[in-house]
Parts: sequence; C-alpha cells; structure tokens
Amino acid sequence: MSSTFSIALSALQAESEAINTTGNNLANMNTTGFKGANIAFKDLFGQTLGANGSFQVGLGVNVPISQTIFSQGPIQTSTSSYAAAISGNGFFVLQGSEGQQLFTRDGNFKLAADGTLTTQTGENVQGWTTSNGALNTSGLPGNIVLPAGLVLPPSVTQNLNVAGNLDASATVGSSAGSIQQPVQVVDSLGNQHTLTFDFTKTGGNTWNYNVTVDGGDITGGTAGTQTPLLASPGTLTFDSAGNLVASSNPSSVTINLNNLADGASNMSLNWSLFNSSGTGQMTQYSQTSSVAGKPDGSQSSQLSGIAIQNGGQIVATFDNQQQKVLGQIALAGIQNPDSLTNVGNNNYAATAQTAAPAIGLPQSGGRGQIEGGALESSNVDMATQLTNLIVYQSAYQAASRVITTANEMTQDLLQVVH
Repeated sequence: MSSTFSIALSALQAESEAINTTGNNLANMNTTGFKGANIAFKDLFGQTLGANGSFQVGLGVNVPISQTIFSQGPIQTSTSSYAAAISGNGFFVLQGSEGQQLFTRDGNFKLAADGTLTTQTGENVQGWTTSNGALNTSGLPGNIVLPAGLVLPPSVTQNLNVAGNLDASATVGSSAGSIQQPVQVVDSLGNQHTLTFDFTKTGGNTWNYNVTVDGGDITGGTAGTQTPLLASPGTLTFDSAGNLVASSNPSSVTINLNNLADGASNMSLNWSLFNSSGTGQMTQYSQTSSVAGKPDGSQSSQLSGIAIQNGGQIVATFDNQQQKVLGQIALAGIQNPDSLTNVGNNNYAATAQTAAPAIGLPQSGGRGQIEGGALESSNVDMATQLTNLIVYQSAYQAASRVITTANEMTQDLLQVVH
C-alpha cells in the first residue's frame, strides 16, 4: 500500500512541473522571440513479480523533461530602426557582460551611448563593422560599433551626361538657333560650380558648342563674366535623320576646371557624346530645343538615420538620400538547438551537448534570413496551452484522489486490526 502513496506523489510532482511549464509559456506569450516548451513524461519501472515474471509493477512517473520548441514565431513589423527578426533557422550572436557567448532570437536591439549595438538588457550584438569604407565579413565577428556624428564626404563630379534635342528648323543667327543649359558640378571640397553649355547653330546639320564657368570661380577671374573651359568651341554634326554622326564627332569631350578660387583640386570632367550602345546623346529634330544635364558627384551630407535592413546590413541614410553600409549582423546556425540552456533575458547558452555554432552571414550555411524593421513574436499558442492546462489539472486531481482512496483503504485496515 505504501507504494501507492509514492506513485500518486510522483504524479502530483510531475503534473505540478507540467503546470509550471505551461504557466511559463502563457506568461511569455508577448515576449519577443520566446520559444515555448513541451513536457515529456517518463514512467518509473519498479520490479517484476510472479514465478515467470508475468506481473510487472510500476513505481509512478519520473520527473518530466521540458523540451524547448524552436519553431518559427510570427513576424510582426516594428517602428524601431534597430529591430530585426530571423526568418528561418539561426540565432543572433551576443557577447555577455562577462565575455561569454550567448544566442537569442530576440532582435529588439538598441544603440548604446558609445555607438555599440546591444540588446535591451545590454548584451553586445556580434557582427562586422565597416572599416575605412570596406566591410570584411570573412574575419571573426565582434562587437558592432557605429560611428557618431557621421558626415558623408563630397563625391567629386567626374562624368557628365548632357543630352537633348537641338531644333532642326531653327535658322542660323536666330534666337531659336542658340540655347544655353546650366549644369552644376561638385568639387573636392563639396562646393558647387555652375557650368554653362552653349549650343549655337552654324549650318543645316551642324551646331557649335562651348562650355564656360563664372569667372569668380577661377583664381584671378572676374565674377559675372563667363570663362571658357575648352581650348576652342567644338562642333556637333548630325545626319539627315537627325542623329549625331559618330564618325564626325569625338566619343567624349574633356572639360578641365582648374585653379579653383575655393582651393579645391583641379577637376577633369568627361562629357560623353554617345551612350554605351553607341547612340548619340544629342539629336536634331524639328522640335523646340531642349537640353538637360545630369552629372555625377554629390555634396557632403549630414546623417539623417540608421536602420537595420533586410539581410542584416546596418545602413546609414543621409539627407541627400545617399546610403552607406556601416555594419553587418552575424547569425549562428546550431544543429541541435534543443541542447541550449535558457539563461534568462531571452538568451541561451551552449552546453556540453551543443554542436559547434556555425557563425556567418544570413542565408548561407543553412542560416535563415534577417528581416529589418520587424520582430519575431513568441511561438506559444494560447489555445494549445489552455488545453494542456486542463489536461494536467485533471491528472493532478486524479492523482490526489488516488491518495484519498489509499488513505481510506489504510483506515479500513486499521479498523479491522483494532
């Protein structure tokens, strides 16, 4: 009879642990990246009775095993620029306060005062940081430290795309036979200079061109007067169909802008008259002349925001809409994630049974994708957990009835003895 009490007690303890696990699952339904646990029950075998071992006696249920389920949780959009979610396998890699390696599915990151990308509880996110404008992801990952007060340096103009149509119906010497188009270029200091492209009709299918700049931009020049930048005016020749003739025109024109008054470096600008397929950038049709210029280069620009993008790249956006990659978040692929141990704060640590983590870029080596501006929700299903809670509570109640029944039988036996 004594074994009945111990069997029932083992059931009470096991069901109590199962209820605790279910309660913990429900408590973390809104915890970012949380992975719920299932309970696995194991019986306790006691002994074999009978002459031929035909009667087996059990001793109840063993301490249940809690198994973390690393299934994908729903991915929800986030308003945080530093939010990231993993779609697929893998973990974010962290460095704890004592230098230990940790793993998490919680991508609710933030930027510390020193520019380090961290979790909400202060663990450092691991990855790669851009150095001297280059991002090297072949080395070992480390703390991601983003620079403060970023200013995008100017990009010097090197190429010009000046294209359009010159009016074939215009007569030589008329106002329609002349057109000017200003084009702004950027020097090494980020200052802009306005070049004026002047097209003048000289014949049935020919136009002269010249390029000038305000004399105030040139050392020793006179402000308000145009200084030519070409040794001599050039000529554009068109065929009878209005197309620029490749055999009669250079493929490109070099424009030298030297001795700038602001102290910037000399500039050598390439104006391509033909595109990559050999088609002329200028035409001569019987339509009003219209020319547009599109140079490369940009002025210096202030930082307007930093955000984690799809793929895990950390990208800075400047107020001229240009972007610059500052870092890359690493992912760890672990073959047996169920061997990880939960250390709190949504973090896991490897155990002696954990396979060596394969750390690298997302979407490689079996690792999933990183989605920027999103967070992975808990994978706990409330309906399943509430159903489990009813089942465990019923089993707990039944085990308590076994104790009550065994106690009544014991009392009946004592009454017989007395």
